[in-house]
Amino acid sequence: MGKQIQLWQWEKGSLIGKTGETAEEHPYTIHLNGEELVTLLASPGYQKELAAGFLFNEGIIRAPADILRCETDPAHGLIWVETAGTGSLGERFWRKRYLGSGCGGSIGFYSLADVRSCQPLETDLQVSGQQVVNLARFLQTVSTEYRSTRGVHTAIVADADEVLVIREDIGRHNAVDKVTGKCLLDGIVTVGKLLMVSGRISSEILTKAVRMGVPVLISRAAPTALAVEYGQQLGITVIGLARGSRFQVYTHPGRIKP
Repeated sequence: MGKQIQLWQWEKGSLIGKTGETAEEHPYTIHLNGEELVTLLASPGYQKELAAGFLFNEGIIRAPADILRCETDPAHGLIWVETAGTGSLGERFWRKRYLGSGCGGSIGFYSLADVRSCQPLETDLQVSGQQVVNLARFLQTVSTEYRSTRGVHTAIVADADEVLVIREDIGRHNAVDKVTGKCLLDGIVTVGKLLMVSGRISSEILTKAVRMGVPVLISRAAPTALAVEYGQQLGITVIGLARGSRFQVYTHPGRIKP
């Protein structure tokens, strides 16, 4: 839940004092193998999942076995991760940092060359239009913190039959990292699954889906042109504006059956 605060609402020509709820935001610094890697601004909770998902989606680790130790100090916003075989990170990743289109100007570590070197996803997965509609409707009903604060994003991993993981966060990238981390740590296979997000599908979100092996990426918002380009090249069905009983398919429509 969010934090209770005092606020004033403008109504009928005057300000009225009331109690409201706002989404919490905290900095969490990930230390990887003794080096400070990055500070993420995120919602409290699920710090281990956030760290694991971030490292996986940035291509720093490839499997759960790469994580040897993960400890957190939520009170001080610290996360320590030890991994196998990554070596020194400073020189290797600093050259690849860039400001992304995420909330608050996210910083990513992969390069465009990394994205273009990804292999296109090959799968026989098909989903019905009604399954897409049902998942979009479920997102609207399940996002309790969004309804109370209007300040968070939601990410969902699902298969054709059921929802597997749900996470909310102030950042849409963080929300995806948290569902990824949950799947990674709990042994839930994301390859061949569906990923539903509440926010815009940018090229960074599309890249996370590729790393997860997710062939169908759905959002209530629209994708960017670069995300559509990557989706077409990498075999991902990009679905946007999934609201009510309608949605738009931007790439690989053959996966959507009546």
